[in-house]
Amino acid sequence: MTVPEKPEPAVQPGAAQSGAVQSGAVQPASTQPAARPGPDQEPAAAQPTVAQLAEGYAAKAGLHRSGNGNIDVLKSAGGIQGIAESILPGLVFLVAFTITRELPLALTAALAVAAAFTVVRLVQRKPLTQALAGIAGVGVSAWLANTTGKAEDFYVPGFFTNFAYIVAMSISIAVRWPFAGLIFGFIRNEGLDWRKDPARVKAYQIGTWVIIGVLSLRLLVQVPLYFMGEPGFAALATTRLLMGAPLYILGIWVAWLLTRPAPAAAPATPTA
Repeated sequence: MTVPEKPEPAVQPGAAQSGAVQSGAVQPASTQPAARPGPDQEPAAAQPTVAQLAEGYAAKAGLHRSGNGNIDVLKSAGGIQGIAESILPGLVFLVAFTITRELPLALTAALAVAAAFTVVRLVQRKPLTQALAGIAGVGVSAWLANTTGKAEDFYVPGFFTNFAYIVAMSISIAVRWPFAGLIFGFIRNEGLDWRKDPARVKAYQIGTWVIIGVLSLRLLVQVPLYFMGEPGFAALATTRLLMGAPLYILGIWVAWLLTRPAPAAAPATPTA
């Protein structure tokens, strides 16, 4: 005679949530949120690579490519408006001081022109980088000239800016990261692959020397005129205008031509 098995007691509602832990009972899933990693356990933010930094610099340099794959020199210089922004404040300063011989009035006129370009960009909803840089440069120049009372000191900050670029570009050549390669490489879709080819590195070093030559020529011509004092002011101001955007455009174009990669050789046709 078999003894019938005793049936299991039914699980009462809420028993699974009971504080007592019973053998064989299914434990409920924890309702507390998972612990978040501490500051030391947070994944480190990805650092930009050298290629990404170089590409970003090339974009910020303001260089543009035309439809045929060449550099658009005019657009890279900021277009007609950008060239006007770089030339007109200095031109207005030269004309106003030459006519009135009143330094504060000439400085105010130059600042007003720079500020007007900033307002125009605001109305056009264009990036303000170039306009703000221009008005900042004019502001520093005006402050220095007004402090010393010498009109020729309006051009002194430009000397230091040119010299800083010369030093930076010379260092880029020495460490085999020539400036021309960084700004032209991405326009040509070379990325940083040009650094693997010694011939391309050398070409971009030559292109960088061309740009350095343009900047050095400015100093060689303008610094002696500055030390002539007021008698050399008109010549200094005029050469500053002529050797500004126009000479920069010419230098960039020559550097672009000198750094062109050699055309790919045509595949040989098999002979019968």
